[in-house]
Amino acid sequence: MTTVQQRESARVADDRRWKALAVCLTAGFMTLLDTSIVNVALPSMERGLHAAQADLSWVISGYALTYGLVLVPAGRLGDLRGRRETFLIGVALFTAASAACGLAPSGTWLVVFRLLQGVAGGLIAPQGSGLIQQMFQGAQRARAFAAFGSVVAVSTAVGPLAGGVLIELSGSWRWVFYVNLPVGLAVFAAALRLLPKSVPRRDPGEGFDVPGVLLLGAGALALMLPLVQEQAWPGRRKWLLVPFAVVLLVAFWAWERRQGRLRKGPLIDLRLFALRSFTLGALMSLVYFPGFTSVLFVYTMFLQNSMGYNALAAGVAAMPFAVGSAAAALVGGRLVVRYGRRLVVYGLYGVALGLLGTVAAVQLVPGDGVGWAAALPLLLAGTGSGLTVSPNTTLTLARVPVRRAGAAGGVLQTGQRIGSAAGIAAVGAVYFAHLANHGRSATALQLGLATALLFVVTALVLAVADVRSGSPVVRG
Repeated sequence: MTTVQQRESARVADDRRWKALAVCLTAGFMTLLDTSIVNVALPSMERGLHAAQADLSWVISGYALTYGLVLVPAGRLGDLRGRRETFLIGVALFTAASAACGLAPSGTWLVVFRLLQGVAGGLIAPQGSGLIQQMFQGAQRARAFAAFGSVVAVSTAVGPLAGGVLIELSGSWRWVFYVNLPVGLAVFAAALRLLPKSVPRRDPGEGFDVPGVLLLGAGALALMLPLVQEQAWPGRRKWLLVPFAVVLLVAFWAWERRQGRLRKGPLIDLRLFALRSFTLGALMSLVYFPGFTSVLFVYTMFLQNSMGYNALAAGVAAMPFAVGSAAAALVGGRLVVRYGRRLVVYGLYGVALGLLGTVAAVQLVPGDGVGWAAALPLLLAGTGSGLTVSPNTTLTLARVPVRRAGAAGGVLQTGQRIGSAAGIAAVGAVYFAHLANHGRSATALQLGLATALLFVVTALVLAVADVRSGSPVVRG
């Protein structure tokens, strides 16, 4: 083969890799969008299905619950059985479940199909990070992870706007789910053609860790259930599940250590946590996502329930956050190679200042003009968020071994989902408790945003401590 032919072959292979990445990112965007796009559709669902409040709660929390429970086992399944095959199964199931959600005749059936949709989303998500590890190396891997982190940041932020536009144009909440059908079919067809086949390598005696799956699943369920049901289950007895969850998760950790010692293929290779970049990044996601995801949740709820905004207007009011996240995530993906964890620190400062500005805007501009008054602070918060989520994803996963990439991505995203559930529970509890005591809705929003700010500041403290201890940057 001539040098010219070799270069052309390399160019074609490189082009194919980036197209395959686009397929993974589109699927990831679709599944993560469904964690937030439904928020603005809840009032329409309540009217259209005559759904009970408990059903509406499970439409949101049920998806987050099953999505989070499946992530780590799905990542390990992809590592062992093939990421392409697991990805295709997940996309097919997600598309079918989306159609079923759109056709749901009652609130109960909608909850059932949302649970199934969450399982499918959890199957898809860790395959993306695993395929990036498989397809890219060096600086290209850092760029690919930056794009992956951008999708995480943007999809969550843009959900309220996308939901509002769809409901306004179609006149029905069902199109929030139907929009996934053409996307899912296109992704499935493109994945068949572009995603690389893999021949998983397994050590002798290594298999799927069923006891580990059961222990982690039960522990995560016991931990997440009182969080996602915080409003639906009044009283304190639900929190008794938390110490039970701790016992199960400690048992899981002990079991995984045993599996690793005997070289029997643990669900999570605990040696991953010896990688400082992975451990700190996963911890930061766990701490930051409660503040990140709860901001738009409580803000759009305030605008619709207290200020009289419709779904589209609430989505437009949240758009500055989404625009800032999208733009900064793309820039952050390039800058993280140079600045490392310092870029995350700058981003977190931006989020904190933006949230403080939003609290001030609500105080200074009472009434329905708050949507305009909060636009600039939300733009700053969104910009900071884009400089946080995308670079942190790159820093967390760039050094993970390829054969453990799926499980590592599952761990990172499980922390994000648990953090999101905890944040919505905590911020929602503060917001609704103030309203229940006949407090002003504006004050309730300010208290909710202040609660979200506490999570952001905690993440900032972690990031600053890491920078001061000499955290390295990403190397090509």
